[in-house]
Amino acid sequence: MSEQQIYEGQDHIIRLRVWALGQMVWGAFVAGAVLAVIAAIVLVVWVVSQFLDARSKTMPSPYSAVQIVRTVEAV
Repeated sequence: MSEQQIYEGQDHIIRLRVWALGQMVWGAFVAGAVLAVIAAIVLVVWVVSQFLDARSKTMPSPYSAVQIVRTVEAV
């Protein structure tokens, strides 16, 4: 094995920059993976919706009975 340490000739500023860049790349990778999972879930929901009957997409809202009608009196 070599007697010389691998980091012996490097400046501590350069090592810090390499470490920070590595952290940013890792964070970008994790964010991309989360985004890919969200996109996959949306894609699965869209594919399932394509198998539904067309009438199910045009039905009235089930919340219409819950809506409150507010009347405003003109003064």
